[in-house]
Amino acid sequence: MNWFWRALEIAVGALFVYAGALKAWDPMEFSDDIDHYHLLPWVVSVRLAFYLPWLEILAGLALIFRRASNGAIAILGALMLVFITASVIARARGIDVSCGCFGHALRNMTFVWHLALDIIILAAISLIARQQLRTTDR
Repeated sequence: MNWFWRALEIAVGALFVYAGALKAWDPMEFSDDIDHYHLLPWVVSVRLAFYLPWLEILAGLALIFRRASNGAIAILGALMLVFITASVIARARGIDVSCGCFGHALRNMTFVWHLALDIIILAAISLIARQQLRTTDR
């Protein structure tokens, strides 16, 4: 069963490397996506757009290569929680946010599908964290 957990770590890590690379490719478009939520000032949105993709890429690589993977799990879990919360708040305020954690790569998905995908990713991160806690307790 050890292979399952390793495969899940690699899949989640690769997913964040891919998502981060999509956003790092066009940080100004990503800053517009962040600004669409109407939660932060424009200046903060721009700064986050240049910083967050690289954080996702580095955390994803850390998870893949098992270097500081506990920190990577904490960062990725926190990013997903913040993103899901921001999406729900924006939706509750009547703001249509058409992008998900993959930027505009999946722009044709509905809000419900974006939310379901994000919850599945968060669940996978939680499972990896739980498994790592079990193996370090032994």
